[in-house]
Amino acid sequence: MKNFWTEMKETLPAGRQAFFALAPLANVTDAAFRRLIAKYSKAGGGAPYVTYTEFVSADGLCRAGEEGRQKLMRDLLFTEAERPIVAQFFTATPEYMERAAALAQELGFDGVDINMGCPDKTIEKQGAGAKLMLNSSLAVHIVEAAKRGAKGLPISVKTRLGYNKDILDEWLPALLAAQPAAITIHARTRKEMSKVPARWERVKRAVEIRNELKSETLIIGNGDLKDVEDAEQKIKETGADGAMLGRAVFGNPWLFADAKSPEQSRGIETRLRVLVEHTKLFEELLGDIKSFAIMKKHFKAYVEGFDGAKELRIRLMEVTNAAEVEKIIKEEYSPR
Repeated sequence: MKNFWTEMKETLPAGRQAFFALAPLANVTDAAFRRLIAKYSKAGGGAPYVTYTEFVSADGLCRAGEEGRQKLMRDLLFTEAERPIVAQFFTATPEYMERAAALAQELGFDGVDINMGCPDKTIEKQGAGAKLMLNSSLAVHIVEAAKRGAKGLPISVKTRLGYNKDILDEWLPALLAAQPAAITIHARTRKEMSKVPARWERVKRAVEIRNELKSETLIIGNGDLKDVEDAEQKIKETGADGAMLGRAVFGNPWLFADAKSPEQSRGIETRLRVLVEHTKLFEELLGDIKSFAIMKKHFKAYVEGFDGAKELRIRLMEVTNAAEVEKIIKEEYSPR
């Protein structure tokens, strides 16, 4: 089976030095927003990027009742426009990872990613997420289990520099021994969360370690990237194979679009029109299982930087459905 990671690296369009990835952000990069990003970021043949789902509990997929399982399955909805797309799972149980990876293969995903960096306490209590950095033996077993289940799909890992301290020089070789197709390094420790600047010099060190060990695993850097141009510069400085962008996508489904594309003329009217589109899509795909309040973090990002933005945001924070959003924007916004 083809490894799309290698293809991404080998078939970059003219003028591009590397590829990018859309970070798996819980309650942000859901099925609705991913679909919107694919629509607007690929306009005019934008920068090549890999899409990740939000992280999904492998334990839940294997152990939950039918109703709970179907809710989790909604996080695995995707369209052809989102390819290449990777399903991200978290667990501390190899058996569950194997079964989740098999499901991803069955659903037609292009790859499987294992979350080994999330600092959420509920996930850590299970021994999953960032806690796996304290148990390299188990981490390797989980990668191996994913490979068995995925039946040829490339397996990748998203992790950090370490748990309480930077242990990259010990942690990365352990992961590389399992031969994942790619490893994304969030350039902070779990303890640091996002409270300190990302240390991209450690991404450079990760590349050096990979090269010293003659591994073919791709290294992807992550942390504090403002836009594609910033990502390209960091890639150039570190030698990384790619870069993952997260918070830069807020209010910006055009993140990976060609700057010369007509869709890139993101005037206020365009942003508010897409906000309404986003809200309707969220309600259509996820409104029966997820709180509408999730959209509020998006409202804050779309509605800023123009006269009347604060007042409009205040009104939008009170809405409970897409119809109200559309009505308020039509009533309250007029170009000044």
